[in-house]
Amino acid sequence: MPGNFDFYVLALSWSPGFCETEAGARAGSQCEPGANLGFVVHGLWPQYEHGYPTDCGPAARFPSRMALEAAQGLYPSIGLARHEWLKHGTCSGKSPTDYFADVRHARDAIVIPPPFAAPKEDQTWTPADIVRAFIAANPRLRPGMLGVACAGNVLEEVRICFSKDLRDFHACPEVSRQGCRVREVSVPPVL
Repeated sequence: MPGNFDFYVLALSWSPGFCETEAGARAGSQCEPGANLGFVVHGLWPQYEHGYPTDCGPAARFPSRMALEAAQGLYPSIGLARHEWLKHGTCSGKSPTDYFADVRHARDAIVIPPPFAAPKEDQTWTPADIVRAFIAANPRLRPGMLGVACAGNVLEEVRICFSKDLRDFHACPEVSRQGCRVREVSVPPVL
């Protein structure tokens, strides 16, 4: 049922890591040389304490052009914004315009740690050190309120949990536990 969930996860995709995947090979402008993208919004996902809802609305509920314009600059493509609305936004219980405003609010609440601002060289981090860097840059964030996802040994995403009203961060042990299981994570440079 739309609007029936416990908290949100803001998934910030590390674009250079995504661009090394098979899906990245089909991503078009996001992965073109000179795109200069670091962390981009993958999605804002309604979550239950265990599991999550998806596809909560009729497929015909596509967001209007005006709603998609509100998402401009948040997602690396309008196609991803449309997909995220259908899969996750329809579960928020909000209109597309209000959902995309929430996505912007959540994204604007996060400070990207300086080492990830626009690195021009390969970096290697432990998943725990990536978590620590985000906590240091976002003082109200605590361990257990975020997780790091990787594709193999390459940084894929940082997933940050927010309260349902987006006013504060939220403990999310399930999201935190689902993180990378590798000792070190490669963080490709922004190109």
